[in-house]
Amino acid sequence: MALLSKSTSIKVLQQEFKSLNDSPVEGFLVHLKNDDNIYDWNVVIFGPPGTLYEGGYLKADLKFPNDYPYSPPSMKFVTKMWHPNIYEDGKVCISILHPPGEDPVSGELPSERWNPTQNVRTVLLSVISLLNEPNTSSPANVDASVMYRKWKDGANTEYFDIVR
Repeated sequence: MALLSKSTSIKVLQQEFKSLNDSPVEGFLVHLKNDDNIYDWNVVIFGPPGTLYEGGYLKADLKFPNDYPYSPPSMKFVTKMWHPNIYEDGKVCISILHPPGEDPVSGELPSERWNPTQNVRTVLLSVISLLNEPNTSSPANVDASVMYRKWKDGANTEYFDIVR
């Protein structure tokens, strides 16, 4: 089964990679880190217009498990980020990247978590959306979350000053 799964994941990833390069989506680019490894991608996200990240050139790594698309990839920003849903080491915390199934501790609905109908395009568009609208009720970086809420409430500009 593992061989079948890996064979399937290679085909799926090759198709997704080709599609994203043949018909690029505005806001990001993808490249293989090494032409011999379809499981390890470099991503560049262009800071979304109208956000604090506007004009940014945000680099990230996207790593895929051997059983993709049945399990989610992981994403980690290489560019230093200050954001409620990005850990200090750059790892992205977003429901779409969490394994399928129920997790009563997280409070996420199973429908918000990864499922095999998701793909790289939906992941990256979700991350771009997250840059504009952080989930402060379930932060990966509590300090950034508190600072973001104060900034949104007009209490101070510290979050803005750090991000810009």
